Amino acid sequence: MPTTVRAYGVLETNGTIQPVTIERRDVGAHDVQIAIRYCGICHSDMNFVANPLPGSPLVLGHEIVGEVTAIGDQVTKHAVGDRVGIGCMVNSCRECANCLRGEEQYCLTGHTLVFSSPDRDGTMTQGGYSEQIVANEDFVVRVPTSLDPAAAAPLLCAGATVYAPLKDWNVGEGSKVAVVGLGGLGHLAVKFAKAKGAEVTVLSRSDRKRADALALGADAYYATAESGTFATLANTFDLIINTVSGSIDVDAHLSLLALGGALVNAGIDPNPVTFNAYNVIRNRRSYTGTHFGSIRETQEMLDFAAEHSITAEIEMIAGNQINEAYQRILDADVRYRFVLDNATLAD
Repeated sequence: MPTTVRAYGVLETNGTIQPVTIERRDVGAHDVQIAIRYCGICHSDMNFVANPLPGSPLVLGHEIVGEVTAIGDQVTKHAVGDRVGIGCMVNSCRECANCLRGEEQYCLTGHTLVFSSPDRDGTMTQGGYSEQIVANEDFVVRVPTSLDPAAAAPLLCAGATVYAPLKDWNVGEGSKVAVVGLGGLGHLAVKFAKAKGAEVTVLSRSDRKRADALALGADAYYATAESGTFATLANTFDLIINTVSGSIDVDAHLSLLALGGALVNAGIDPNPVTFNAYNVIRNRRSYTGTHFGSIRETQEMLDFAAEHSITAEIEMIAGNQINEAYQRILDADVRYRFVLDNATLAD
Protein backbone atom coordinates (compact mmCIF):
# COMPACT_ATOMS: atom_id res chain seq x y z
CA MET A 1 0.00 0.00 0.00
CA PRO A 2 1.20 3.55 -0.71
CA THR A 3 2.30 5.54 2.33
CA THR A 4 0.85 8.96 3.20
CA VAL A 5 3.52 11.42 4.34
CA ARG A 6 3.64 15.04 5.42
CA ALA A 7 5.20 17.61 3.14
CA TYR A 8 5.25 21.26 2.14
CA GLY A 9 3.93 22.04 -1.32
CA VAL A 10 2.18 24.55 -3.54
CA LEU A 11 -1.45 24.08 -4.54
CA GLU A 12 -2.15 26.91 -6.94
CA THR A 13 -0.44 29.05 -9.55
CA ASN A 14 2.00 31.46 -7.90
CA GLY A 15 0.76 30.24 -4.54
CA THR A 16 2.64 29.96 -1.30
CA ILE A 17 4.29 26.83 0.06
CA GLN A 18 2.05 25.24 2.71
CA PRO A 19 1.62 21.98 4.63
CA VAL A 20 0.19 19.17 2.48
CA THR A 21 0.09 15.38 2.47
CA ILE A 22 1.20 13.21 -0.44
CA GLU A 23 1.42 9.51 -1.18
CA ARG A 24 4.66 7.63 -1.70
CA ARG A 25 4.60 4.40 -3.68
CA ASP A 26 5.27 0.94 -2.32
CA VAL A 27 8.90 -0.13 -2.25
CA GLY A 28 9.51 -2.07 -5.46
CA ALA A 29 12.12 -4.72 -6.10
CA HIS A 30 14.80 -2.17 -7.05
CA ASP A 31 13.60 0.67 -4.85
CA VAL A 32 15.04 2.36 -1.78
CA GLN A 33 12.82 4.05 0.81
CA ILE A 34 14.48 7.05 2.44
CA ALA A 35 13.55 9.04 5.53
CA ILE A 36 14.52 12.55 4.46
CA ARG A 37 16.54 14.43 7.07
CA TYR A 38 17.52 17.55 5.12
CA CYS A 39 16.73 19.16 1.79
CA GLY A 40 18.49 22.11 0.19
CA ILE A 41 16.49 25.08 -1.09
CA CYS A 42 17.61 25.82 -4.64
CA HIS A 43 16.82 28.94 -6.68
CA SER A 44 15.59 26.75 -9.53
CA ASP A 45 12.84 25.30 -7.30
CA MET A 46 11.18 28.67 -7.43
CA ASN A 47 10.72 28.47 -11.20
CA PHE A 48 8.15 25.71 -10.69
CA VAL A 49 5.96 27.51 -8.15
CA ALA A 50 4.19 29.35 -10.95
CA ASN A 51 3.01 26.15 -12.63
CA PRO A 52 1.75 23.44 -10.26
CA LEU A 53 -0.53 20.77 -11.71
CA PRO A 54 -4.22 21.62 -11.21
CA GLY A 55 -5.80 19.79 -8.29
CA SER A 56 -2.57 18.33 -6.98
CA PRO A 57 0.07 19.63 -4.58
CA LEU A 58 3.52 20.19 -6.04
CA VAL A 59 6.28 19.30 -3.59
CA LEU A 60 9.64 20.80 -4.54
CA GLY A 61 13.17 20.06 -3.39
CA HIS A 62 15.99 18.23 -5.18
CA GLU A 63 18.94 18.29 -2.77
CA ILE A 64 17.98 15.41 -0.51
CA VAL A 65 19.94 13.73 2.26
CA GLY A 66 18.43 11.02 4.40
CA GLU A 67 18.61 7.51 5.77
CA VAL A 68 17.56 4.26 4.11
CA THR A 69 14.62 2.76 5.97
CA ALA A 70 13.62 -0.07 3.60
CA ILE A 71 14.90 -1.70 0.41
CA GLY A 72 13.46 -3.89 -2.30
CA ASP A 73 14.38 -7.55 -2.47
CA GLN A 74 16.70 -7.02 -5.46
CA VAL A 75 18.54 -3.94 -4.21
CA THR A 76 22.33 -4.42 -4.12
CA LYS A 77 23.75 -0.88 -3.82
CA HIS A 78 22.27 0.27 -0.50
CA ALA A 79 21.31 -1.14 2.88
CA VAL A 80 18.95 -0.10 5.65
CA GLY A 81 20.66 2.53 7.79
CA ASP A 82 22.86 3.93 5.01
CA ARG A 83 23.16 7.69 4.66
CA VAL A 84 22.20 8.51 1.10
CA GLY A 85 21.21 11.34 -1.19
CA ILE A 86 19.08 12.15 -4.21
CA GLY A 87 19.72 15.02 -6.58
CA CYS A 88 17.84 16.37 -9.55
CA MET A 89 16.77 13.15 -11.25
CA VAL A 90 15.30 9.82 -10.24
CA ASN A 91 15.20 7.99 -13.58
CA SER A 92 16.03 8.09 -17.27
CA CYS A 93 15.39 5.92 -20.31
CA ARG A 94 18.64 3.98 -19.69
CA GLU A 95 18.72 2.97 -23.35
CA CYS A 96 19.86 6.02 -25.35
CA ALA A 97 23.49 6.68 -26.24
CA ASN A 98 23.90 9.27 -23.49
CA CYS A 99 22.43 7.07 -20.77
CA LEU A 100 24.53 4.10 -21.85
CA ARG A 101 27.71 6.13 -21.44
CA GLY A 102 26.68 7.22 -17.95
CA GLU A 103 25.40 10.72 -18.69
CA GLU A 104 21.78 10.33 -17.71
CA GLN A 105 21.36 14.07 -17.19
CA TYR A 106 21.51 14.38 -20.99
CA CYS A 107 19.04 11.52 -21.64
CA LEU A 108 17.82 11.88 -25.22
CA THR A 109 14.22 11.03 -24.30
CA GLY A 110 14.28 13.12 -21.13
CA HIS A 111 15.38 12.22 -17.62
CA THR A 112 12.81 12.03 -14.84
CA LEU A 113 13.14 14.95 -12.46
CA VAL A 114 12.76 14.33 -8.75
CA PHE A 115 9.62 16.48 -8.78
CA SER A 116 7.00 17.65 -11.30
CA SER A 117 7.93 14.95 -13.80
CA PRO A 118 6.03 11.89 -15.09
CA ASP A 119 7.71 8.82 -13.66
CA ARG A 120 8.01 5.58 -15.58
CA ASP A 121 4.93 4.18 -13.81
CA GLY A 122 2.82 7.16 -14.93
CA THR A 123 2.65 8.95 -11.57
CA MET A 124 4.05 12.44 -10.99
CA THR A 125 7.22 12.71 -8.94
CA GLN A 126 7.29 14.73 -5.72
CA GLY A 127 10.40 16.26 -4.20
CA GLY A 128 12.30 16.56 -0.98
CA TYR A 129 10.22 18.98 1.09
CA SER A 130 8.66 15.85 2.57
CA GLU A 131 9.21 13.22 5.23
CA GLN A 132 10.02 10.36 2.90
CA ILE A 133 10.80 9.39 -0.67
CA VAL A 134 10.98 6.13 -2.62
CA ALA A 135 13.37 5.95 -5.57
CA ASN A 136 15.17 3.45 -7.77
CA GLU A 137 18.50 2.46 -6.25
CA ASP A 138 20.44 3.46 -9.38
CA PHE A 139 19.57 7.12 -8.79
CA VAL A 140 20.46 7.13 -5.11
CA VAL A 141 24.03 8.02 -4.08
CA ARG A 142 26.06 7.38 -0.94
CA VAL A 143 26.69 10.42 1.25
CA PRO A 144 29.94 9.93 3.18
CA THR A 145 29.39 9.94 6.93
CA SER A 146 32.35 12.28 7.44
CA LEU A 147 30.31 15.11 5.87
CA ASP A 148 27.84 17.10 7.92
CA PRO A 149 24.54 15.84 6.45
CA ALA A 150 22.77 19.20 6.44
CA ALA A 151 25.68 21.05 4.85
CA ALA A 152 26.12 18.22 2.35
CA ALA A 153 22.56 18.56 1.01
CA PRO A 154 23.34 21.41 -1.44
CA LEU A 155 26.12 19.30 -2.93
CA LEU A 156 23.45 17.09 -4.55
CA CYS A 157 22.66 19.83 -7.08
CA ALA A 158 24.89 22.88 -6.65
CA GLY A 159 27.97 20.81 -5.88
CA ALA A 160 27.46 18.42 -8.79
CA THR A 161 26.69 21.29 -11.17
CA VAL A 162 30.01 23.07 -10.58
CA TYR A 163 32.09 19.92 -10.11
CA ALA A 164 31.14 18.56 -13.55
CA PRO A 165 32.85 21.30 -15.63
CA LEU A 166 35.96 21.15 -13.43
CA LYS A 167 36.18 17.48 -14.31
CA ASP A 168 35.17 17.85 -17.97
CA TRP A 169 37.80 20.56 -18.57
CA ASN A 170 40.49 18.67 -16.65
CA VAL A 171 41.12 21.33 -14.02
CA GLY A 172 44.12 20.58 -11.84
CA GLU A 173 47.45 21.93 -10.64
CA GLY A 174 48.40 24.99 -12.67
CA SER A 175 44.92 25.64 -14.06
CA LYS A 176 43.58 29.18 -13.88
CA VAL A 177 39.86 29.25 -13.11
CA ALA A 178 37.52 32.21 -12.76
CA VAL A 179 34.15 31.97 -11.04
CA VAL A 180 31.55 34.55 -12.03
CA GLY A 181 29.21 35.21 -9.10
CA LEU A 182 29.59 34.22 -5.46
CA GLY A 183 26.28 32.69 -4.45
CA GLY A 184 25.05 29.16 -3.84
CA LEU A 185 26.81 27.77 -6.91
CA GLY A 186 29.75 30.14 -6.94
CA HIS A 187 30.95 29.56 -3.40
CA LEU A 188 31.09 25.81 -4.02
CA ALA A 189 32.86 26.33 -7.35
CA VAL A 190 35.57 28.22 -5.47
CA LYS A 191 35.97 25.42 -2.92
CA PHE A 192 36.09 22.60 -5.48
CA ALA A 193 38.40 24.42 -7.93
CA LYS A 194 40.81 25.29 -5.14
CA ALA A 195 40.79 21.71 -3.85
CA LYS A 196 41.72 20.54 -7.35
CA GLY A 197 44.80 22.74 -7.26
CA ALA A 198 43.66 25.58 -9.48
CA GLU A 199 44.47 29.25 -9.10
CA VAL A 200 40.99 30.67 -8.45
CA THR A 201 39.71 34.17 -9.17
CA VAL A 202 36.23 35.39 -8.28
CA LEU A 203 34.53 37.91 -10.56
CA SER A 204 31.60 39.85 -9.16
CA ARG A 205 30.07 43.18 -10.12
CA SER A 206 30.97 45.07 -6.95
CA ASP A 207 33.63 44.81 -4.28
CA ARG A 208 31.07 43.77 -1.65
CA LYS A 209 31.97 40.06 -1.54
CA ARG A 210 35.74 40.38 -1.65
CA ALA A 211 36.35 39.33 1.97
CA ASP A 212 34.02 36.34 1.66
CA ALA A 213 35.67 35.15 -1.56
CA LEU A 214 39.14 35.26 -0.07
CA ALA A 215 37.94 33.55 3.11
CA LEU A 216 36.49 30.73 0.98
CA GLY A 217 39.90 30.19 -0.59
CA ALA A 218 39.95 32.35 -3.71
CA ASP A 219 43.39 33.62 -4.70
CA ALA A 220 42.08 36.86 -6.20
CA TYR A 221 38.93 38.93 -6.55
CA TYR A 222 37.96 41.51 -9.15
CA ALA A 223 34.91 43.74 -9.39
CA THR A 224 33.78 43.68 -13.01
CA ALA A 225 32.03 47.05 -12.73
CA GLU A 226 35.37 48.74 -12.08
CA SER A 227 37.11 50.24 -15.10
CA GLY A 228 40.16 48.36 -16.24
CA THR A 229 39.19 44.95 -14.86
CA PHE A 230 38.68 43.26 -18.23
CA ALA A 231 41.83 44.81 -19.72
CA THR A 232 43.87 43.68 -16.72
CA LEU A 233 42.64 40.08 -16.95
CA ALA A 234 42.60 39.65 -20.73
CA ASN A 235 43.77 36.23 -22.02
CA THR A 236 44.18 34.83 -18.50
CA PHE A 237 41.85 31.94 -17.70
CA ASP A 238 41.67 28.33 -18.84
CA LEU A 239 38.11 28.02 -17.57
CA ILE A 240 35.44 30.48 -16.51
CA ILE A 241 32.38 29.09 -14.71
CA ASN A 242 29.49 31.52 -14.91
CA THR A 243 27.11 30.88 -12.00
CA VAL A 244 24.95 33.98 -12.48
CA SER A 245 21.25 33.50 -13.28
CA GLY A 246 21.07 36.63 -15.38
CA SER A 247 22.79 38.47 -18.21
CA ILE A 248 26.51 39.09 -18.41
CA ASP A 249 28.60 40.79 -21.08
CA VAL A 250 29.58 37.63 -22.96
CA ASP A 251 32.14 39.28 -25.24
CA ALA A 252 33.89 40.91 -22.29
CA HIS A 253 34.10 37.62 -20.44
CA LEU A 254 35.25 35.70 -23.54
CA SER A 255 38.15 38.16 -23.77
CA LEU A 256 39.40 36.86 -20.41
CA LEU A 257 40.02 33.36 -21.77
CA ALA A 258 43.47 32.11 -22.67
CA LEU A 259 44.07 30.11 -25.86
CA GLY A 260 41.67 27.16 -25.88
CA GLY A 261 39.80 28.38 -22.81
CA ALA A 262 36.10 27.82 -22.17
CA LEU A 263 33.32 29.96 -20.72
CA VAL A 264 30.91 27.46 -19.17
CA ASN A 265 27.46 28.53 -18.11
CA ALA A 266 26.03 26.92 -14.98
CA GLY A 267 23.59 29.76 -14.36
CA ILE A 268 20.70 30.35 -16.75
CA ASP A 269 20.35 33.63 -18.60
CA PRO A 270 16.62 34.07 -19.30
CA ASN A 271 17.38 36.33 -22.25
CA PRO A 272 18.72 35.53 -25.74
CA VAL A 273 22.52 35.58 -25.81
CA THR A 274 24.61 37.25 -28.52
CA PHE A 275 28.35 37.61 -28.92
CA ASN A 276 30.94 38.28 -31.58
CA ALA A 277 31.90 34.96 -33.17
CA TYR A 278 35.41 36.26 -33.83
CA ASN A 279 36.01 36.37 -30.07
CA VAL A 280 35.63 32.58 -30.10
CA ILE A 281 37.41 31.88 -33.38
CA ARG A 282 40.62 33.84 -32.93
CA ASN A 283 41.83 32.09 -29.76
CA ARG A 284 40.01 28.76 -30.11
CA ARG A 285 37.76 29.73 -27.23
CA SER A 286 34.50 27.97 -26.35
CA TYR A 287 31.16 29.28 -25.14
CA THR A 288 29.23 26.38 -23.70
CA GLY A 289 27.11 25.13 -20.80
CA THR A 290 26.81 22.40 -18.23
CA HIS A 291 23.86 20.61 -16.69
CA PHE A 292 23.83 19.05 -13.24
CA GLY A 293 26.12 16.06 -12.82
CA SER A 294 25.46 12.46 -13.79
CA ILE A 295 24.94 9.88 -11.05
CA ARG A 296 28.54 8.74 -11.47
CA GLU A 297 29.84 12.32 -11.31
CA THR A 298 27.66 13.11 -8.30
CA GLN A 299 29.08 10.15 -6.39
CA GLU A 300 32.61 11.09 -7.42
CA MET A 301 31.95 14.67 -6.28
CA LEU A 302 30.68 13.53 -2.88
CA ASP A 303 33.70 11.30 -2.35
CA PHE A 304 36.01 14.17 -3.38
CA ALA A 305 34.14 16.49 -1.02
CA ALA A 306 34.66 14.05 1.85
CA GLU A 307 38.36 13.74 1.03
CA HIS A 308 38.77 17.53 1.08
CA SER A 309 36.17 18.39 3.77
CA ILE A 310 34.01 20.42 1.38
CA THR A 311 30.42 21.30 2.28
CA ALA A 312 28.14 24.24 1.61
CA GLU A 313 27.86 27.32 3.81
CA ILE A 314 24.26 27.03 5.01
CA GLU A 315 21.45 28.54 7.03
CA MET A 316 18.97 26.03 8.47
CA ILE A 317 15.24 26.71 8.21
CA ALA A 318 12.01 25.07 9.33
CA GLY A 319 9.14 24.13 7.05
CA ASN A 320 7.14 27.19 7.98
CA GLN A 321 10.04 29.41 6.85
CA ILE A 322 10.21 28.19 3.24
CA ASN A 323 8.23 31.11 1.82
CA GLU A 324 10.41 33.57 3.71
CA ALA A 325 13.50 31.77 2.41
CA TYR A 326 12.24 32.06 -1.18
CA GLN A 327 11.81 35.81 -0.78
CA ARG A 328 15.24 36.15 0.75
CA ILE A 329 16.74 34.25 -2.19
CA LEU A 330 15.07 36.74 -4.54
CA ASP A 331 16.52 39.53 -2.41
CA ALA A 332 20.00 37.95 -2.50
CA ASP A 333 19.85 37.69 1.29
CA VAL A 334 21.41 34.29 1.95
CA ARG A 335 24.96 33.13 2.75
CA TYR A 336 25.03 30.88 0.85
CA ARG A 337 22.38 28.20 0.84
CA PHE A 338 19.19 27.50 2.79
CA VAL A 339 18.63 23.94 4.01
CA LEU A 340 15.32 22.61 5.26
CA ASP A 341 15.33 20.61 8.48
CA ASN A 342 12.76 17.98 7.56
CA ALA A 343 12.17 17.08 11.20
CA THR A 344 10.18 20.33 11.39
CA LEU A 345 7.58 19.08 8.91
CA ALA A 346 5.78 17.40 11.79
CA ASP A 347 5.49 20.67 13.76
